[in-house]
Order: sequence, then structure tokens, then C-alpha cells
Amino acid sequence: MCGIVGAVAQRNITPILIEGLKRLEYRGYDSCGVALYVDGQLRRSRSTARVADLEQQMRDAAMTGYTGIAHTRWATHGAPLSHNAHPHFSPSADDARIALVHNGIIENHDELRAELTTLGYVFQSQTDTEVIAHLVEHMYNGDLFDTVQNAVKRLQGAYAIAVFCREEPHRVVAARRGSPLIVGVGQGENFVASDAMALAGTTDQIIYLEDGDVVALQLARCWIVDADGRSVTREVTTVNAYTGAAELGPYRHYMQKEIFEQPRVIGDTLEGVTGIMPELFGDGAFKIFEQIDRVLILACGTSYYAGLTAKYWIESVAKVPVNVEIASEYRYRDSVPHPNTLVVTITQSGETADTLAALKHARSLGMLHTLTICNVATSAMVRECVLAYITRAGVEVGVASTKAFTTQLAALFLLTLTLAKVNGRLNAEEEVAHLKAMRHLPMSIASVLALEPQIIAWAEHFARMENALFLGRGMHYPIALEGALKLKEISYIHAEAYPAGELKHGPLALVTVEMPVVTIAPNDALIEKLKSNMQEVRARGGQLYVFADVDSRITSGEGIHVIRLPEHYGLLSPILHVVPLQLLAYHTALARGTDVDKPRNLAKSVTVE
Repeated sequence: MCGIVGAVAQRNITPILIEGLKRLEYRGYDSCGVALYVDGQLRRSRSTARVADLEQQMRDAAMTGYTGIAHTRWATHGAPLSHNAHPHFSPSADDARIALVHNGIIENHDELRAELTTLGYVFQSQTDTEVIAHLVEHMYNGDLFDTVQNAVKRLQGAYAIAVFCREEPHRVVAARRGSPLIVGVGQGENFVASDAMALAGTTDQIIYLEDGDVVALQLARCWIVDADGRSVTREVTTVNAYTGAAELGPYRHYMQKEIFEQPRVIGDTLEGVTGIMPELFGDGAFKIFEQIDRVLILACGTSYYAGLTAKYWIESVAKVPVNVEIASEYRYRDSVPHPNTLVVTITQSGETADTLAALKHARSLGMLHTLTICNVATSAMVRECVLAYITRAGVEVGVASTKAFTTQLAALFLLTLTLAKVNGRLNAEEEVAHLKAMRHLPMSIASVLALEPQIIAWAEHFARMENALFLGRGMHYPIALEGALKLKEISYIHAEAYPAGELKHGPLALVTVEMPVVTIAPNDALIEKLKSNMQEVRARGGQLYVFADVDSRITSGEGIHVIRLPEHYGLLSPILHVVPLQLLAYHTALARGTDVDKPRNLAKSVTVE
């Protein structure tokens, strides 16, 4: 969620640090800051506004330098106020020797704070990060690289840090455990950042640090030691970080742009798929798929709902039992492991801390067959898993996920068909039919997007509401969950989703004229059951807003508002039905005047527990 950029160079690095922070804005943040070595002193600028405001602040102060660090912070310990913003100084702002930025959470910060307070350190913030800055200053022995190696041994929890020292003006030291961090290698200059995108246009030579690594960056080279203090060499990889999403074009917000990119990115995700074969998921996939007899899906948030949808598909088509777990809960409960399980992680960024930790927990239980559905080929998750399918959604800037979700669903449907084929449950005729339907998806989604004017009219009504219910049945229940999540994320309307058959078991008590009920009504085997549930709502005076298939025989009337999707799409219907829910959330938020791309309190890439 937070972002780090650091640099040691022979040129003014201020533009590099600011541009890096701008590229990391997609992660979400509520404060930002930069620290530089300037004329023998450490100077910093911090802001609780946007990076653009920080940039102007630095321009007004004429802040330039050759060594420095920068940060975007999403508040955990301490409110989003300027004194809690990074970078943090030690021993004090007036006599700073150490400047430090940090992603993650230090679990023993209270213990360390008490110890450092007795040593005379005065804390200016409520953050766990300032504890690290004072600890490094206290332990400083004239060699920052050695000092940081010793200091991190005192830390419990997850962290990625970057630090520099007044006494060593041409060196930045960084360390990671549990939070992502990369090194960018330049000519006579070196960089550190949370991900390669922050350094796009500056360098494409990237080193991915391993857990426990500490690195010292200087002008001509960098040194890396591992968690045991041994000098190691990490591979330098050429990474062409994609930055095309930086331009809004004709759209008002990135979320709107990303909704309308879905026909293209689903086409890109399926490009080259000419047949169903295990090799789509990596070398050795056939051997692994032959051995597995169950699937465990680990994910968070929107990706979790993609996993719930996949459960319906895989169990129906491939006849393989599936368990879907919220990653943040899975590793903290006693579960029953099985060695022949395919562990599937789903993550947009590939850096989601909870999902990475859940994967490691599953492996520790002896489940070694791992596969990730991920949007970032160079991410930690891809490196941790044996197999991978890389979705091609491109950079998703809006915090509320849209195109990443639908490309995940496309990849999961490919996995469904592949498992079915390996198990002898997909014949040649069925394979051809499914592939034809998948190739038609971009055109079908484009037809759904054409419904936007009708959805805008609904959004004007929803904008006046404070609560909403979403209903779905079968494989559309997870889509109702996703629709409710989108509405609450960006419009701040309280929204909940239920299987429609559960109405009479409690939620029906909430139904009034002030509680709009959004219903997903595909023309499938459950349509008549769903119509009965809708009548239960109408009998209590509820207002129904129904997304129906063209042939579902549901008509508008008193208390029933219907928008018809162009066609029924069978097993792939969830991918089509989520699109109007995304548009409804977007236009409702627009009507309410919220910050659509950066909703309050939320971050794009959740890299802390």
C-alpha cells in the first residue's frame, strides 16, 4: 500500500523521486514526503495532500540533491497527519543524522519505543516507523550498511526500509522482510523502489531482493547480504514496466477508463489460446494437474470473489472439489491439508501480503503444487509459485478493481477447462464451443458497455440512498458480492449481497422503499426461483433494479426497473453481468461527488497484514 523510492546519483534526483511517487500513487496513500542530502544537512518536505502538492512545495523551497528517499504512506500507526508522514528523522529534525522510510508493520514497536525513550529519544510521531529511525541512529557505528544489518535483527514483523545518513552522503541502505523491494541498476547511479514501475523511464535493469536481504547502494555499485549476513549476488533482470495507463484520454477517471478497456484486455489475456492445454499454465503443468484431486483457492477482496466464481465452474465442469479461503483468515486457523491439492492464489499485484503469507503457510503444510493467477509477471507471487497464468489487464490505477477482476475470471475459466480436459471431462466438441464463446467475450462486453446511459439514470436515484441490497443465485452470487463491494468502496453507500434464497432468513427485514434491491437475473436454471425471491421483495414494498438477460421474461413495472443485457452467455455469464454493476457503482459515486479513483481509507496494493 505504501510506496518507496530512493536514489544515489551524480545528478539532481528530485524529479526521479517525484516521478516515482506519482507512478506509485495507484497503491493508495494519505501522505507523502521526500528527504534529501543538501549541503551537509538532511532536508525534507512532507504533505498530507497529493504528490503534485509535494512537488510544488519542493519547487518553492528549491530542494535539490543527489542522495535521497521518498515515500507515500497509507496510515496504520498514527493518523494521516504531517508529523506522521515519512521520511522520519533521528535524533531530531534540527540535528538529523538518519532519514528513513518504511513500508509494513513493526509488531514490537511498543517495546522498542519504551527502550529508546529511556535512552533519551523524543518521539515526534505515533508511527512504528520512527522507532526504526531512532534504533538505527542509536546503533550507528560509522558504517550504515553494517548498522542496518544489526538493527533489523531487532525488528519483529514485516518491513521494507530505505535509509541514508548525514555522515555517508553517497549511500542509501535498504532492507526487506515480508514487504516487496527492488533495486534499479543504472550507469554511475543506483535506485531502490517498491516496484519496477516506480523506476520506469529511469532504468529497466532490476534486481528483486529476497526476504531478509540488506542492500547498500552507492554510485558505482551495490552490495547485497542475505538474512544470514552472507554476501550474495542477485540476478539483474531487464523489465519493461508498462506505463501506458498514465494517460486518461477521453475519460473522467481511471476507473471509467479501465471499465471500458475490458473488451481489449480480455482479448489480450486470451491471446494465443488456440486450444485447451496444461502448458498454458507453465512447464510441468500436465504432470501436476494429473496428480491433484482437489483445489484450494487463496485470495482477498475482489480476487476472493473471483475465486468463489471459479468454485462453481470447476466443480460443475471439471468435477474437482474446491475450497475457497480468505487469505487473511486461512493461515490463522487449523485446516486439514492434503498433498494432492492444487493451491491457487489470485492477486492483481502479486504483492498482497496476506495472500503471500497464506501461500507460504499452505506450503509449510506440505501442499507444494502451486499456481497463481496474477497480473504482474515480475511479482513476488509469480516467483513463489510453481505455475502461473499472467493476465494482461495492464496497470490498473483505480483502487476499485474492474478489468483485473474480469481478466482473472477469464484465466480461471481457462483453468476450469484445462482441469476438465485432463480429467477426461471435456470432449473435442465442447472444447471448440467454449473457445468460441471466450473469443466472443470482447464483443459481448462491448455490447454491455453500450447500456451505460440507462445505468446513469439508475445511478441518479442510487446516489440519494444510504443502503442497498444485491441478490444473486448460483455462480452469480459472487458477482452480487462484487457489485456490493464496488458500490460501498467508491460511493460509501452501505451495500450487502446475499444469495437470493436467503432473503427469508433475515435480510427481508431490511427491505423498504428506501432500500433498493439490485438483482442479477440471467436466464439460467434458477430463473424461476429468482423470480419468486423478487416477488418477496415487491410484497414488502421494495424497489427492484434488475439486470436481466434479453430472454428472461422479466418486464418493468411498478417497483421493478429492468435493464436487459444483449444475450445470455451460459457459463461465462458472470463476466458479462459484473460489467453493469461496475458502471452502476462508478456513476453513483460520480453523482455523490466522491474521489472515485482514490476512495477514502483504501489502498490499491495491500502490502501490510
